[in-house]
Amino acid sequence: MRFLNRIIEPKQRLADNRKIFTNAMLKAMIVPLLIEQLLQMVVGLADTMMVSYAGEAVVAGVGLDTMIYTIFIYLFTAVSAGGSVVVAQYIGSRDRENGDLAASQIFHLAGVLSLVCMCLMLLFGSGLLHLMYPETEPATMAACETYMWIVSISFPANAVYNAGSAIYRTMGRTAVTMKVSLAANIVNVIGNAVGIFVLHAGAAGVAWPTTISWYVSAAVMTRLCFRKDREVRIRWKHVLRLNGSMAKRILGVAIPNSVENTLFQAAKVVLGMLVATFGTSQIAANTTGQTFWSLAACMGISMGTVFITVVGQCVGAGDTEAAEWYMRKLTRLSVVLALAWNVVVMLLTPVLLPLYDLGTEIKRLILIIVAIHNLFSATVQPFSGPLSSGLRAAGDVKFTMWASIFATVVCRTLLSYILALWMGMGVIGIALAMILDWCIKAVLDIWRFRSGKWKNKKVI
Repeated sequence: MRFLNRIIEPKQRLADNRKIFTNAMLKAMIVPLLIEQLLQMVVGLADTMMVSYAGEAVVAGVGLDTMIYTIFIYLFTAVSAGGSVVVAQYIGSRDRENGDLAASQIFHLAGVLSLVCMCLMLLFGSGLLHLMYPETEPATMAACETYMWIVSISFPANAVYNAGSAIYRTMGRTAVTMKVSLAANIVNVIGNAVGIFVLHAGAAGVAWPTTISWYVSAAVMTRLCFRKDREVRIRWKHVLRLNGSMAKRILGVAIPNSVENTLFQAAKVVLGMLVATFGTSQIAANTTGQTFWSLAACMGISMGTVFITVVGQCVGAGDTEAAEWYMRKLTRLSVVLALAWNVVVMLLTPVLLPLYDLGTEIKRLILIIVAIHNLFSATVQPFSGPLSSGLRAAGDVKFTMWASIFATVVCRTLLSYILALWMGMGVIGIALAMILDWCIKAVLDIWRFRSGKWKNKKVI
């Protein structure tokens, strides 16, 4: 505990007149974000649970497909996250005109990118699946192809929803995104139940509700982003055409973030190809385990968003001392919340597992890999995740990119092959490699934060 305090305890109190965000304001951001993330993860659990009744081949097929699908989601999220850093700093500097322009350009860039990705996957997705998973059983591959074709149609909606949500979270209006997410998740869950249990549509029974729910949430968020009574808003004249200078500023943050996220997911795909060689049982265990991992990680994801809003506005206001103070405060809070949350998730796991129609060996593997994940998600991930978001919000995007490439793409991939394949540990080795990746990344982020070099970066 003394070591933790020395790393993240604020060095001195910040004068009240320099506190841009009060504790009440932070609570008003964090609670809706956590509820929203929790809703998404619960829906993920429900999806996996319902798909499990369609058979192990469908569970495995959707799991392998999701690894590729998530690469594109990370691309769209990276553009929105890069734009949100720029918007947050304009809000902090009270530059409404450029804030509106930046928000509008997020929509433009995300829309164009998502349309291109959708067309590519509709044309070449099936061939890509066969190339990546040549030894996959026919039933599993059939589920893969069905799911990929349908969810590819959702790309534009997903990108637009992420753009709108990023803008609202940057303004600190997380209660709005929570409500929109709640509505979309209700649509998704009802659709899944109909698709699996009424229509018996297998992978398609999950894919179509997902696609429809994205379009519902995208339409609502777009409408909300036109409101004039917000700190920033989007305007058609800026959405429909590219502004070179602002796009360059956004992409200056988004491209390193995209590279980081895309390579991270690409590494997961490579590891998914490795897992695919372990057999259907291990694939199913890994797929279901990742759903529980996502539930455990939602606290860190929520706090990462808070870091971007708070640190971005402080840096935009030119107050790096306040930014440092809040980074220490929020990191300490992240550790406490993550510890409490991961204990709850670990206690719930053996309660939820009997609801899955999976074999005894699969459930045993799930319990082991979830226990490994949750221990380090509570103690290490706050330094490798939320703190990294704070550095990114300050404009230190190249460091976070290279740190992630080294820790995840190089170390996690190499360690996964050593532990999972060469040492014969299977999916347990995959889980151990993941937490070692976090440890390496956490050390790098702490060193960078304490060096103070992040204070010299410029975005606007």
